[in-house]
Amino acid sequence: MKDKQILIVGIGDDGKAGLSVRTLERIAASAILYGGERQLSFFPDFPGEKRVIRSPLQDTIQEIEQSSTQQSVTVLASGDPLFYGIGATLAHKLGRERVEIIPHLSSVQLAFSRAGESWHAAKVVSLHGKSIRGLAQKLHGVPVAALLTDDVHTPSVIAEYLKKFEMNEYDAFVAEHLGSEQERTGWYSLDDLIQTDFSPLNVVLLKHRKNAKVPVFKLGMDDESFAQRKPDRGLITKREIRVLALSELALQPGGVLWDIGACTGSVSIEAILSTPHLQVYAVEKNEGDLQNLFENQVKFRTDFVAIHAKAPEGLDGFPDPDAVFLGGSGGELIELLTLCAERLRPGGRIVVNAITIENLYQAQQTLQKLGFQVSITLVQTSRSKPILNLTRLEGMNPVYLVTAWRAETEEDENHVR
Repeated sequence: MKDKQILIVGIGDDGKAGLSVRTLERIAASAILYGGERQLSFFPDFPGEKRVIRSPLQDTIQEIEQSSTQQSVTVLASGDPLFYGIGATLAHKLGRERVEIIPHLSSVQLAFSRAGESWHAAKVVSLHGKSIRGLAQKLHGVPVAALLTDDVHTPSVIAEYLKKFEMNEYDAFVAEHLGSEQERTGWYSLDDLIQTDFSPLNVVLLKHRKNAKVPVFKLGMDDESFAQRKPDRGLITKREIRVLALSELALQPGGVLWDIGACTGSVSIEAILSTPHLQVYAVEKNEGDLQNLFENQVKFRTDFVAIHAKAPEGLDGFPDPDAVFLGGSGGELIELLTLCAERLRPGGRIVVNAITIENLYQAQQTLQKLGFQVSITLVQTSRSKPILNLTRLEGMNPVYLVTAWRAETEEDENHVR
């Protein structure tokens, strides 16, 4: 029998009232109706068979595919099925030619309409079933945003998170049960948001208050702007080295960076600020430095994984990296490079920050034995320093940046960097 078309219908909290007569007729003509329990409850008199979409979703998709070869199938989805919904998944898995989608207004559209705010430039972030980690850098500098919530990431949890990262420039608009008789909307300060209970069915809009002061971060921030260990200041990857190292790492949006011997977290922080959606996993053996790192995370609004351990301890809990920055080895350089080489994803890079010729030699020899192409850059810079009414240059300690990558083609091997 010829495959039947699968109809996907977006539906709101107003149920049948928000659907056209033609759409209702097509739903009624289906043999099987899939949806969540809430969506299916809108159709108590459906003449065919009703089936609840269950987890894992893959099982339901297989069932829909099999059922649709013999019977007509309709799938109900909240709002616009192509907006963080099941529509795109079904179209991809089952084939676009088999799927027809009738969208409803999305919850974000409705929320912005209730707030009377334009949303063509808004950033939309889904926290539904996902971790809140990394939200700070996603929202920094964003004047208008919409957050899709769940029963874990409630408006109060979001407000507490924003306040933790001192992102107090936002006011929030919360829209609950959009389109239903229980609809409730309103503007809140972050403090009010923490003290208020909301329905699990809500959307949170964030907007910068008028004249709100939002810090601006640049590439190559001053070393003094980072919290550092005292009195022995200077245990930080210097600005000039930091910028060059980030260039050598060739970071990609969505990639994974390991920062080993992270100290103040300056490399991790600038990596995140310069590369959208980068995932950073840092390890630092000195507890005092790690506390400075946490302070710097708040100041620079970068939320990443940072653990207290002496590498290679802790690395087994990290996902495989696309890039590794080795700022300190704790005497375990060969072991660390061997492990990083085993875990490094194809096309990845390792950059070692060496300040002694012994570590330089060991890094070069080890990486070459592990099959890497190696490039070494000696960085020796000076900074101006006033002396009476004059200016002199004060030299900084030389640093060797050892960059390693695996050549995938003969052209790569012959490429002069």
